[in-house]
Amino acid sequence: MIRRSPLVLLLLPAGAFAQPVEQGPAATDFEPAFETQTRAPALEATGATAEPFVEGLEHPWGIAALPEGGWLVTERPGRLRMVSEDGTLSDPIKGLPGVDARKQGGLLDVATGPTFAEDRMIYWTYAKAVEGGTITAAARGVLSEDGAEVSAVEDIFRQEPPSQAPMHYGSRILFDGEGHAIITTGEHSIEAERDRAQDLGTSYGKVIRVALDGGTPEDNPFAESEGLGTIWSYGHRNIQSAAFDAEGQLWIVEHGPKGGDELNLIQPGANYGWPEVSYGVNYDGSPVGTGEPRGEGFTEPTYYWDPVIAPGDMTFYRGTAFESWQGDLLVGSMKPGGLVRLTLEEGRVAGEERLLGDVGRVRDVEETGEGHILLLIDAPDGGILRVTPEAG
Repeated sequence: MIRRSPLVLLLLPAGAFAQPVEQGPAATDFEPAFETQTRAPALEATGATAEPFVEGLEHPWGIAALPEGGWLVTERPGRLRMVSEDGTLSDPIKGLPGVDARKQGGLLDVATGPTFAEDRMIYWTYAKAVEGGTITAAARGVLSEDGAEVSAVEDIFRQEPPSQAPMHYGSRILFDGEGHAIITTGEHSIEAERDRAQDLGTSYGKVIRVALDGGTPEDNPFAESEGLGTIWSYGHRNIQSAAFDAEGQLWIVEHGPKGGDELNLIQPGANYGWPEVSYGVNYDGSPVGTGEPRGEGFTEPTYYWDPVIAPGDMTFYRGTAFESWQGDLLVGSMKPGGLVRLTLEEGRVAGEERLLGDVGRVRDVEETGEGHILLLIDAPDGGILRVTPEAG
């Protein structure tokens, strides 16, 4: 077993303390590959206040800003709604396909398309029941001017092959600014299927890159191989968090098992190791794969959490309301809950802060035009919180 050695930090970022965030005992005793790969120095506490903005949502999962103001929000049982800037919630939008809402399935992420101003195209991901099981799917459609319905609906991605397990669907959808949609998937959790995360002939446990209509870009790393041409990276467990930074680099946070949630900088064609290596262990305490946290040919995570944070979605903060957050990564946490803030310096995590730990399971994080933060609270009677600087 690889052992964790004490971390000695000689240089600390402004506002950071030598001790990490208080987070309880680790599930493993793995040694990190480099300093601050885990348990980075705690950042000076930020004053932030969370207040109810929208109530009465059933397991909300994804939120997306509309160019004309307001937001789209999904509810996992299969409803898509509009939220006005004053928090008014619309009736469910008509025209969406049915979803497989068993266990972790349902209507998942939503995004306004990059050409929304011209064609009112929106995109979403969902769990889809098909012959042979269930899959992660991504679709698009045209939102009516009054926001009441979606038309011209078509799938642009369907995970293959179908799974027997209604778990670990991923799935975020976002755009790279170059005419492509990025879709994240999971490997459906069960031991009989999770090895498919290493199989380039399946879309389990992958970052997927497609044209906006679902076509395969010619410059994808496996476009001319025997594998699936839509694969961008592989060896992932369950990716429910993805964002581009100011330089256009794609980052994801994926769920680990017991220990080992990972922040990864995504490189085309790279293998991130699951389930061969992991900084966690199985829920029963047994080793994952080789029992090692790393191995030849596998890309190291930039950061990992042990114990886990159970990541929801994330965003890179670009606003001014929280002046000290510029460029920081804000990640939703579902266990223990709240918001996790990371500072990055030269591609490494330099500090960590835990905020709002009493608000519940944060499934998605959205920045408003004023630089405030919206948090989706995943619960049977969930909602949206607005986070603003603490008055001082």
